[in-house]
Amino acid sequence: MLVRPKRAAPVLVCRKCLKRSDEGRDVGRALKSELKARRPDGLKPAKLVMTGCFGLCPKRSIVVASGASLQRQEYVLVEDSDQVPRALALLNGERGG
Repeated sequence: MLVRPKRAAPVLVCRKCLKRSDEGRDVGRALKSELKARRPDGLKPAKLVMTGCFGLCPKRSIVVASGASLQRQEYVLVEDSDQVPRALALLNGERGG
């Protein structure tokens, strides 16, 4: 059976990075807010899913991924909430300046 969700694809965030980062709370809120603002017409906004460690463990960043970025073997590192819109664009494969 094939099922199509009524929600945009989820965004995955490393729970450990989010907890360890000084900006974690702000980045989490910014991600949720931006996902709501970017929801496609007719679909519910994407869920923000906390995951286990991706194994990258950057010092001052939070690792974020999506199904599309994982397929390309790419992760996005976010240091603060100002970088969230650009991070979501990169997750979707947008490469423009």
